Amino acid sequence: MNARRNFLKNAGALGGLMFCSCGMLDHAMAQTSNPRRFTTIAGKRVKTVDTHAHCYFQDAIDLMGKDAASVLPPVKGVPDHFIVLDNRLKQMDELGIDMQVLSINPFWYGKDRETAEAICKINNEKFAELIALKPDRFAAFACLAMQFPDLAVLQLEHAVKKLGLSGAAIGGTVLGQDFSQPKFRPVLAKAEELGVTLFIHPQSTPQLAERFKGNGWLSNTIGNPLDTTIALEKLIYEGVFDKLPKLKILAAHGGGYLGSYAPRMDRSCFVSPQNCDPTIVLRKKPTEYLRQIYFDSLVFTPEALRHLVAQVGASQVMIGTDHPIPWVDDPVGHVMSTATLTDSDKQAILGQNAIRVLSLNPN
Repeated sequence: MNARRNFLKNAGALGGLMFCSCGMLDHAMAQTSNPRRFTTIAGKRVKTVDTHAHCYFQDAIDLMGKDAASVLPPVKGVPDHFIVLDNRLKQMDELGIDMQVLSINPFWYGKDRETAEAICKINNEKFAELIALKPDRFAAFACLAMQFPDLAVLQLEHAVKKLGLSGAAIGGTVLGQDFSQPKFRPVLAKAEELGVTLFIHPQSTPQLAERFKGNGWLSNTIGNPLDTTIALEKLIYEGVFDKLPKLKILAAHGGGYLGSYAPRMDRSCFVSPQNCDPTIVLRKKPTEYLRQIYFDSLVFTPEALRHLVAQVGASQVMIGTDHPIPWVDDPVGHVMSTATLTDSDKQAILGQNAIRVLSLNPN
């Protein structure tokens, strides 16, 4: 913790915008020598939007008490989660990203109501402060205390109507409870009512923790995409998309494994009807619901992106980077180098889909 605070102190001295632990904003826009990278297709400027980018605010982490040290992931890029405005903008310019939609992976689901409410309040208000400073470069998904659905409903409405946030980021589960369960339905219904997006970001699959031990960071490499896959299939099979047909869900990491193996869903209840609930009669084939879900582009190769688009449609895919964790070096190039995509597809994935679905204004 001390090392992190020293970093924040030193970074503040560099002349950037700091979200320091006292909650004050120290704004000094530094000039940068790096040119901003713009994207054009067929001679037309294309606005690029990264819908999967992260940050932290120290004040909120401090409220975790003895659990604060476990909040930050053991990865490269952790210091850059604490935004120094000119540094973050420089990184975005180098990546060719015009706008980031920021989110925070939920670390408060295990906390009591008062603490979780306070953590989310800090995060959401600081998001609003940052957006007010650079509305053309940042948007954000709100933080919700999903373990208290009644509170989460109020937080979502406040974040959207009062703070101008673009929806909310939620985990793959809420302490192992799938949010397709009826107890969480009011939160999903409120998102549909408000016309905003819920961004699913997984936090591994803790039930498999023992098997994930060993080399390769399997809790993330396998656990994260698996968690998202289960969350999405639960929404489909439990009939949530039938009950909430206008609900907008954005799934991290290309939707996990769903985009690669979705057609197996269409045979499951035919092959084993005894493993399916006869009271839940879906209105469509399971794979048809993929056209109601949005997916980020974090699938690493042009072939993987080609296949994802073939499964779900170019209208359902948006840039996702996981920035500042260095999973991808060139998110714009990743899209541009996928030869099977038309110019229209590329324009949609690079920014038009996000601008439309999230009601953004990157101008």
